[in-house]
Amino acid sequence: MADISQIKEHAEVIGADGVHVGTVDKVEGDRIKLTKKDSGEGSHEGHHHYISTGLVATVEDGTVRLSANADVAVTFEEEA
Repeated sequence: MADISQIKEHAEVIGADGVHVGTVDKVEGDRIKLTKKDSGEGSHEGHHHYISTGLVATVEDGTVRLSANADVAVTFEEEA
């Protein structure tokens, strides 16, 4: 399991396929809060989304890499 304490504000979150998922706003409990500017389109735009830290495969050089491809990871996002 990845060391969640290494996740920093403004780190890029990418899927296992290398596709950009979002940018970290902060970690809240067992969820990564994504910045509003990177959170969704259309009716999903303009508010925060969250991704479970359980999807984090690694944290390397300021980048959070998920264990799921980007298109799958966004289906697990929660809105706030």
